[in-house]
Amino acid sequence: MEPNALLHLDNQLCFALYACAREVTKLYRPLLDELGLTYTQYVTMLVLWEKDDIAVKTLGERLHLDSGTLTPLLKKLEASDLIRRERDREDERSVIVRLTEQGQSLRERASGIPSQVFQQTKLSPEQIASLREQLHELTAVISLQEEQAKR
Repeated sequence: MEPNALLHLDNQLCFALYACAREVTKLYRPLLDELGLTYTQYVTMLVLWEKDDIAVKTLGERLHLDSGTLTPLLKKLEASDLIRRERDREDERSVIVRLTEQGQSLRERASGIPSQVFQQTKLSPEQIASLREQLHELTAVISLQEEQAKR
């Protein structure tokens, strides 16, 4: 590739990922509006539906969110009566997030969202699985490099 072409927008990995992420998130928006959730609230609920009673720190790690982003998000979910935050009885420094009954029942209403979004992409299940795996691999490689750079 010629040197000037390296700086073309369409040749940037970051822009391709950014533009795609925005478009995929748009597919979720009308479905999540029905649930009264933003995309970030939705992925937070996904983690809690997988494993309830989770430390805020663990939740942040799972979502790749820092506490400055996660705290206001959790406050909004708590104000909507979807979660509760409580100090860990065994470690007062840790805050545990728990689903409320309303938060648990929202799971059923959300259960059809993934298949509806997948259908809109027009990709086969195999293509979706392959793309998802490639993105997980890229994320892992970059995260590992960041960890090594911190040492």
